[in-house]
Amino acid sequence: MVKGALHVHSTYSDGEFTLAELRRVFLGEGCAFVCMADHAEHFDPDQLRQYIDECQALSDEKFLFIAGLEYECEQRMHILGYGATRRVDSHDPETVIRQIEEQGAVSVIAHPKNDFFEWIEKFETLPQGIETWNTKYDGRYAPRPETFALLQKLRERKPEMRAFYGQDLHWKKQFRELFVQLDSASTNAQGILTTLANGAYSGVKGELALPSSGILDQELLTQFASAHAISRRMRQFLKQGKQALDRVGIRVPESVKAQLRRIF
Repeated sequence: MVKGALHVHSTYSDGEFTLAELRRVFLGEGCAFVCMADHAEHFDPDQLRQYIDECQALSDEKFLFIAGLEYECEQRMHILGYGATRRVDSHDPETVIRQIEEQGAVSVIAHPKNDFFEWIEKFETLPQGIETWNTKYDGRYAPRPETFALLQKLRERKPEMRAFYGQDLHWKKQFRELFVQLDSASTNAQGILTTLANGAYSGVKGELALPSSGILDQELLTQFASAHAISRRMRQFLKQGKQALDRVGIRVPESVKAQLRRIF
């Protein structure tokens, strides 16, 4: 069994952690690997080469960085390419998915907005997975049951699609206790990517383990719906409060924002 984290950003794009800091943090969490997802649009060719080289330089028998990119598409849909290390030449999500997979990487639609569900269902080219729980976008307490329902609809056409569980880690004071546990003992990049593509893993948060199939029993989905609704209302309340303060020229201190990120 190998523990790791998915969907992590560094100072190469809009994250607060350097790669060296991320290595220390996730080794301390008992992780053997991290799949990076820095934003593709932040890189020119020289910076991309430096990013890949540093991921390799900081990897060893104890810990592995898998370099990857997050691509922004039309309508700000985001597609994760775990193991992808090349820019793509399109903003069409289906083209991006194809170009990710041409690299031998794993394609995942990141934190899909509910408004995108109908659009995604019409895709002719489906990704290898949907990020069914993103603890930055959905919050730490529960995912959206609707995203799991979307995945099951898509699995009717592509049964090998997987549920992915990502931190979307940007900030140093952000919740980071959602992991993946691989069923295999592979500790090389290709082996880990193959294990993810094959669905031989679970999403884990504390005592909770969620399958790569995304098939959950109704009782758990009901619990998720209730917990997510409460968390969403509180997040909206805080967002509205910040907007009100912004309008009168009062800035929320960064220390307060950091603590709220830990809570939500």
